[in-house]
Amino acid sequence: MRAPDFWRGRGPIARLLAPLGLLYGASVAFKARHAKPVDPGIPVVCVGNLTAGGSGKTPIAMAVAEMLRTKGHKPYFLTRGYGGSTSGPALASRGHSAAVMGDEALLLARTAPTIVARDRAAGAKLAREKGATVLVMDDGHQNFALRKNLSLVVVDAEIGFGNGFRIPAGPLREPVAQGLARADAVVLVGDGTPDLQGYHGPVLRAHLKPAGAAFAGKTVFAFAGIGRPEKFVASLEASGASVTGSCFFADHHPYDENEILQLKALAGEAMLVTTEKDFVRLTTSQREGVRALKVSAAFDEPAALGGLLDSIALRP
Repeated sequence: MRAPDFWRGRGPIARLLAPLGLLYGASVAFKARHAKPVDPGIPVVCVGNLTAGGSGKTPIAMAVAEMLRTKGHKPYFLTRGYGGSTSGPALASRGHSAAVMGDEALLLARTAPTIVARDRAAGAKLAREKGATVLVMDDGHQNFALRKNLSLVVVDAEIGFGNGFRIPAGPLREPVAQGLARADAVVLVGDGTPDLQGYHGPVLRAHLKPAGAAFAGKTVFAFAGIGRPEKFVASLEASGASVTGSCFFADHHPYDENEILQLKALAGEAMLVTTEKDFVRLTTSQREGVRALKVSAAFDEPAALGGLLDSIALRP
């Protein structure tokens, strides 16, 4: 879903839904108190967030896996496969469709082997059997199935936590203080200084960078179905592109043939560009004439992340 406008303020709709949000946050606290996490036998790095979508979590998870690989580890991603039909555990590959594995799983699989499993313990077992030496758990901060060695909470530094209400009144999955109490470090993505509500642990800063200069000087039409599509447009402009128009859809939107034809008509002579996450949801025929903007997460102080990752290898 795309974030509704009322998540940005505390208007009448948000206040009306606020009591439901209290129940949502309480359910996470209940699960945390009563969970019996399984030890998978290998370190688990959890990359999660406190809000619904759009924080930059997936690029951060990919950067973490890449750094782990440079340190001699064999990382595997472990993800629920949101938007896909399989319950797993199953190994995602480029031959799979997003309808089966979910778009994020296919995107992650371009960086490291990726296990899709709604049962995270079963997924961790499969990853270990296949030779994983460390798990990067994508979007698992509110999942308590596995023992975690390092929990990174990703925060969009520009918008922080929205109106501060819990779903459905706002974007939060749980109260900020409650979620950050389980964090070993916070990763702020972008510029800004959100209120971390008394959190005193390590705070890392990262930025999303367009890869290469393929769109520099090009006239483009942007479309996307992600949590914060305006970030995608900003990245396109940062790459040197001239964005003449845009069209946005709900997060994880499955495109049909007519929609792609309409987008191509809207683009006219401009280059039609989307995100990598959207691109993997397109069929082979839909991808004709569509380009994807590649972005990666760059840490301002990579040594700080490296130190955190080195510490987990020493934990019993």
